[in-house]
Amino acid sequence: MKLLTPQQFDDYQLIDSGDYEKLERYGDYILRRPEPQAIWRKSLTSVQWDNLPHAYFKKSKEKPLSTEENERGKWILKPSMPQQWLICYRLREKLLRFRLGLTAFKHIGIFPEQACNWDYIFDTVQSIQHPETKILNLFAYTGAASMAAKAAGADVVHVDSVKQVLNWSRENMEASHLNNIRWVMEDVLKFVKRETKRRNKYQGIVLDPPAYGPN
Repeated sequence: MKLLTPQQFDDYQLIDSGDYEKLERYGDYILRRPEPQAIWRKSLTSVQWDNLPHAYFKKSKEKPLSTEENERGKWILKPSMPQQWLICYRLREKLLRFRLGLTAFKHIGIFPEQACNWDYIFDTVQSIQHPETKILNLFAYTGAASMAAKAAGADVVHVDSVKQVLNWSRENMEASHLNNIRWVMEDVLKFVKRETKRRNKYQGIVLDPPAYGPN
């Protein structure tokens, strides 16, 4: 078993967590949002938790219609907090840029704990001895893994069923000065079945299904 640890992520910092919440810095802005796995006690004081964030996520009090709806809520912003902003991640000699945004489901467009996987994808693609390395990214979300593979020189196919997410991914690609990622808006299972019939082959597949979705 190989333990993956990310390089220094200057634009991200986990400031504190506990009591089912987390306090994080993304670039110049500090966010406070729910975290069901943070079952321990907080280290900082309640005054610090109240005063530090530029925005905090307040869950909806309405009865959820589904498990996913249970995550819905709204952001409470300080006057200085924008709805969207950019952060960077240094991936070896490359610089990836991500456009972040405050969504109604508390997500902001990036999972910083995945940074070690971006490093791994980049290094692995560069080590593959193949004239045209092809990488398939399924349930690809806003494209960090796709950009890591592309930055390493791979031909990348990025598959997600949500148009808004694909548009977000394209923004991240362009902000990172990359190009020619192939965008596919489709159900992953249907796409994979067609690729199997066409006998298309890939040197690597990134598979990270969401917690919620149809069976």
